[in-house]
Amino acid sequence: MSQGPPKTPLLTVDIVIELDAGIVLVRRRNPPHGWALPGGFVDPGESVATAACREAKEETGLDVQLTELLGVYSDPKRDPRGFHTASAVFIGRGTGKPAGGDDAAEARVFSWEALPPDIAFDHPTILADYRRLRAGLGRPPLDR
Repeated sequence: MSQGPPKTPLLTVDIVIELDAGIVLVRRRNPPHGWALPGGFVDPGESVATAACREAKEETGLDVQLTELLGVYSDPKRDPRGFHTASAVFIGRGTGKPAGGDDAAEARVFSWEALPPDIAFDHPTILADYRRLRAGLGRPPLDR
């Protein structure tokens, strides 16, 4: 008797792309609307690092060199669409000029002082953890 596929969280990636004096966010074309870190679902047969670079290129047009893993975010409520996702969140350096593509209507570099107020998903938490790390205050908590 077949029980079907396992019911586990969906694997995703997000990327904090450092470019110029800021970070790259994308304006989402699909719900939930707002600004977000570039990212998406990992394809079967793909590593999370490969998925992160692919998603960055698709959504921003940038080539990204991953520099470190910020953390893994798996709160069952992190995605308002009702999916339980677990995201490997990377930090990377981008090269090129950002331009929205795929499911990103726009890609833009933001300074810390000018982040948009409508940031989707749990990305405000991720950005706060990134800022904490860059301020020398240590790695984010493991219970994200």
